[in-house]
Amino acid sequence: MDQDQAAEAALNGRFIAGDEAALAEIYRRWSPVVFTLALRSLGDRTDAEDVTQRVFVSAWTSRASFSPAKGKLSTWLIAITRRRIADMHESRAKIRALHEELTRNTRPEDLVREPPDVADAVLLANEIDRLEPDARQVVRLAFYDDLTHEQISRKLDMPLGTVKSHLRRSLLRMRDRLEVSRVAPRS
Repeated sequence: MDQDQAAEAALNGRFIAGDEAALAEIYRRWSPVVFTLALRSLGDRTDAEDVTQRVFVSAWTSRASFSPAKGKLSTWLIAITRRRIADMHESRAKIRALHEELTRNTRPEDLVREPPDVADAVLLANEIDRLEPDARQVVRLAFYDDLTHEQISRKLDMPLGTVKSHLRRSLLRMRDRLEVSRVAPRS
């Protein structure tokens, strides 16, 4: 085994063992490749940044499944990248279909609603207060201050992908908790 192979094997071992410095080195080495693949496929810088973040989060959380005996770390990362790019394309398709459905089936008179129920507003405020501090701040800026993802990212000095992740996870958590709270007890 030559010196480069030994260094690579040591880096792989540190990564699998959970060494964050190894993750940082792998990120420095491979994030430009991951980002370029995502950008070429998706054509959108923000989505490519989001995919890049997801690839390395996935790699980190599933690092125990990486086996240097089965292949190189770069090959494993590229496989994760392809899956995350496919996920993003699928997500875009779902959003487009939903948008088309809403556009097709929404009449102007459907947009006029009754004023919000005070009880619902209090319930929603309580659910927002239950979020972790960063997520709570992102949700408030998005919905109360009506800021875009990019504006929130700049204002909080937070990566755009992190802002989107906070919003998505927070909305899912709040939806799940609110749906549970509205379920009528069985008699």
